[in-house]
Amino acid sequence: MKPLQISAETAQKLSESLNLPLEQIMHMPQHILIAKLAELTSNEENNKKNQ
Repeated sequence: MKPLQISAETAQKLSESLNLPLEQIMHMPQHILIAKLAELTSNEENNKKNQ
C-alpha cells in the first residue's frame, strides 16, 4: 500500500486531530481516514450543540 498523497503539514494536523501517530496516518487506507474524519466532524458538531 502506498502512502497517502498529502503534505507533511496536513499529515501532522490530522495526527493531532485524530490522536494517532504520524506513521499510522500516512499508511492508513484513504477510505478509513475519510471515515475517521467524518466521525471527528460529527463529534465536534454534537459538542457544539450541547454547549
